[in-house]
Amino acid sequence: MTSPSPRSRSANPAPPPSAGEGQPERSDGRERGRKKILRERAKSMRSEPTPAEHRLWQILRAKRLVGYKFKRQLPIDDYIADFACPKQRLIVEVDGGQHSENLHDEKRDGHLLGQGFRILRFLNTDIFDNEEGVLTSILNALTAPLPARALRESPSPAEGGRD
Repeated sequence: MTSPSPRSRSANPAPPPSAGEGQPERSDGRERGRKKILRERAKSMRSEPTPAEHRLWQILRAKRLVGYKFKRQLPIDDYIADFACPKQRLIVEVDGGQHSENLHDEKRDGHLLGQGFRILRFLNTDIFDNEEGVLTSILNALTAPLPARALRESPSPAEGGRD
């Protein structure tokens, strides 16, 4: 008869950790699922931009606009911003006519404003017909002082907390 190996003969094996011990806190599965869906939707939107979004991105990307870093289709809380400069707490939205007087957009804007973001909205036609005016508006917003609340808050990693 062979004796058990030294590993299996432990007199007082350590009990397995209780659920969650030693693990970072996690939100429930629904929260993770919602965020995953939002990230996947943002990724899909990045790969299929509207012509106006594509044109504006060519100007904003890679710090081309006076060195400001923008991200496109950035998930922020339960919403996706077309373009965002997290460091300056600025969101730029490019909208078609369907967005005028849209209740969902009003709710979304209210939430994001409450988080310390400033929001600029431009129609698709503005991007093509008044590009210089659009860029001037964006630059003015970027160089304007941040509201006191936005200065106290630091962007979360999901909002692009790094430059």
